[in-house]
Amino acid sequence: MTHNLFKLFTFTYNYAVFYHIMGKSFSLKNWILAARPKTLSAAWTPVIIGASLAYLQNNLNLLVSLIALLCATLIQIGTNFANDYYDYKKGSDRVDRVGFKRMTAAGLIEPDMMKLAAYVTMFLAFLTGLYLVNVGGVTILAIGISSLVFGIMYTGGPFPLGYNGLGDFFVFAYFGIVATMTTYYLNTLEWSSISFWAALIPGALSTNILVVNNLRDVAQDRVSGKKTLGVLLGEKALKWEYTVLLALAFAIPPHFFVHLDTSIWIFLPYLSVPLSLKLLSEVWSHKKKSTLNGTLEKTAAFMFLYGVLFTIGLVIP
Repeated sequence: MTHNLFKLFTFTYNYAVFYHIMGKSFSLKNWILAARPKTLSAAWTPVIIGASLAYLQNNLNLLVSLIALLCATLIQIGTNFANDYYDYKKGSDRVDRVGFKRMTAAGLIEPDMMKLAAYVTMFLAFLTGLYLVNVGGVTILAIGISSLVFGIMYTGGPFPLGYNGLGDFFVFAYFGIVATMTTYYLNTLEWSSISFWAALIPGALSTNILVVNNLRDVAQDRVSGKKTLGVLLGEKALKWEYTVLLALAFAIPPHFFVHLDTSIWIFLPYLSVPLSLKLLSEVWSHKKKSTLNGTLEKTAAFMFLYGVLFTIGLVIP
């Protein structure tokens, strides 16, 4: 009887605490904004490209590809939640912030709830990914765990990657090479140089999303002690980085056409050249940092457009 009363009390107390926290902070709109949906193309594009390469080999497993897409999305959302929380804790999201509103710093979501959301989302990604481990084995387990760990370490932990000039390398590696090649492997159960070359596209374009973010925030990051490449190397270096990475993405279709005997449709991504030139102009010639918020969103949209055009160009005979 006493044991049951204790359980009831514990449940009631925990529910009251949860209700109190959620009652102060819960808003579906705020949580959607915290997930940063306009940048989720960074998670989707490499999976789509990897799956399309598997389709070319007649090895597309739709269920595996969809679960890989879900895992990638959860990992990016979890990383975004963690970024929101840890930037707030480190004082990087200042009141004079030029970029998009951060939910924790703005007081719209309680810090403890944001931290919990980050870890719960990562745990859901882990649980979902167990199916992929069953398909691909211990290698996929290692890749998945490293993705989760580095997602938290991007802004959290004793050596946050984004605070020590390593954010660009992390994004290029995990939102490009790892995501694309792993998706291909899960479908075909083999690693391929083809998937590596294709992975350079989402690697370059997802990094460019971060480049615009860092270009916009370079002054505030310098004050906050956040050592991004913009702080370490200067704004002009970021502009050149954006340009070179864009050029890298456009160099991949000719490589596929010459070395992999693809059809002329592989040049479909070149339809996006006008948008890429507009983005370059905004990066190099912006008058106010606040205008780069729009450039960031358009860079993410450009990534998805390029990825879709590249995918169509691959699968058309």
